[in-house]
Amino acid sequence: MGRRKGTKAIVFSSFLLLGIVGERLEAEEAAKTVPAQQFSQIQPPVQPSSPPQQPSQSQSGQPSAQSVPGQRPAVGTVLLKTDFSQKEGLAEWTGLDASKARWVQEEPSGGCLLVELSAAEGRKSWYVRRALPVEQIRGTKLGVQCRIRADRVAQPPQTWNGVKCMVHTVSPTGPRWHHPSQLWGTFDWREVGFVAEIPLDVQEAWLILGLENTHGRAWFDDLRVRVVGHRRRTPPKQPDTNQSTKPAPGGPFLAVTPGLAPGIRLRGAMISPQVTEEDLRVLGGQWKANHVRWQLLWGGFPHGPADRANVAEYEAWLESALKHLDHLLPVCRELGIKVCIDMHTPPGGRDPDGVYRMFRQKEFQDAFMGLWEKMARRYRDQPAVWGYDLVNEPTEALTPEGLLDWQQLAERTARRIRQIDPVHAIIIEPTPWGSPEGLDWLEPVDVPGVVYSVHMYIPFQFTHQGIHGNPAGVAYPGFVAGRHWDKQALREALQPVIQFQKDYQVPIYIGEFSAIRWAPGKSAYNYLRDVIEIFEEYGWHWAYHAFREWDGWSVEHGPDRNDRKPILRPTDRQLLLRSWFEKNKPALP
Repeated sequence: MGRRKGTKAIVFSSFLLLGIVGERLEAEEAAKTVPAQQFSQIQPPVQPSSPPQQPSQSQSGQPSAQSVPGQRPAVGTVLLKTDFSQKEGLAEWTGLDASKARWVQEEPSGGCLLVELSAAEGRKSWYVRRALPVEQIRGTKLGVQCRIRADRVAQPPQTWNGVKCMVHTVSPTGPRWHHPSQLWGTFDWREVGFVAEIPLDVQEAWLILGLENTHGRAWFDDLRVRVVGHRRRTPPKQPDTNQSTKPAPGGPFLAVTPGLAPGIRLRGAMISPQVTEEDLRVLGGQWKANHVRWQLLWGGFPHGPADRANVAEYEAWLESALKHLDHLLPVCRELGIKVCIDMHTPPGGRDPDGVYRMFRQKEFQDAFMGLWEKMARRYRDQPAVWGYDLVNEPTEALTPEGLLDWQQLAERTARRIRQIDPVHAIIIEPTPWGSPEGLDWLEPVDVPGVVYSVHMYIPFQFTHQGIHGNPAGVAYPGFVAGRHWDKQALREALQPVIQFQKDYQVPIYIGEFSAIRWAPGKSAYNYLRDVIEIFEEYGWHWAYHAFREWDGWSVEHGPDRNDRKPILRPTDRQLLLRSWFEKNKPALP
């Protein structure tokens, strides 16, 4: 994720992680921001007022699409469609109230749903909800679209509050909420869209409209729910998705990795965009790391100058960032460090809701592919470069017609790179935010030399305690957010990665993982020890987050949060990393 400051607004997709945005960090601290899937988990679950139903008709009166038992509905299948033109369109919705949620006449559409809460009562919540067909939607990715307008909806305390258009699911693994964020104020009719991944073990699924922790008025119309994708299925046989699929001498799970000699494991760290030659000589020369993840970050994360820049301005910044990389690549080669070039800030940056603008504007998507072609030409003959991390922690909403979603964009970009550079690795992270669970929804691309990467910050309330509103003093192993976390629980959280690797025999790269340095006692050490041992067990490459970046992640700083200077005696966390770095073999001949 990189240097983090401020708050993040996103399209939510919660799973195992827990988090909350809170304090505004100083710019120089730039602490790690809460990923999308971590925010909404803290919300109180919506309690349905009646048992889930299996609707047989769409709200417009037309039969809804039905799937054959045992088969998933095809992509494009419309499960629900309504324009609320008639009052009867709300017959299957619960939560209607004459004063708070009701059908109203609205020209020229004929009618719509209005939800309003009086300012005199302060911030309140009110929802209307409708059951979704659970048996049909297991393991599907739903696209939800709705037209919404608002009048004086008060800014709520959290970015995920406000006007709500949401899918809420309940399963044995816990409740999940999927919805857009930062919807408040006064605005005319606008199209709102988001994607919701439905678990295979879902027990209840609800479509929810309303207002949350606010007051004001919101109108809803032209609601549509359709299937836009599926959870990947285990292949009947292991496909040849990578040019190097045979196990390497490093172990039964260590697939031969493009850009590396057989048996080479990358163990290193993510570095600051302002990294110096001295920093590299400490990390690679003294500590023996053989890898750095080099982030191309423009000004901050998740938001920065790229959010307002055009393509020409972005290209000018990128050239300056690449010149810094070019200057230090000879040092990396001398030290035997393999570099992962990480596009931390893509063209267009992010919209206020955290979604990359390249998933909404074609000019940025075209620039993304074109710039990777230029970088492939620039670095194809550089032995110190290991590979290209296409984009850091991808986030997308419901992709407009004429644009590529991340699965499509990643594959097309990888093909273009491979036509230019046949050697270096191409690293692909899943949506949302590079989460381990995201690999359940990513299909391997049909391009040789691809490495699949995730970031590991589970459980978030432990790794990020004391920032973003998370309470401090959370121990590991121990109870975090109502669950006991130990090494086995971490292994379960990483199970989607383990299964993906087994299914396709592809290399895995943990591009980021960390624990805040002021976790109580030896908790941070214990966590890092356990996750690294899991990475090593499965032959994964890894990069610690981060070296000489924000001091909250620094293994050169002690456990005292108020001490902003490195301490002279090596910390137990530093010694742990260095003990693994000592096992490194030269990554360069």
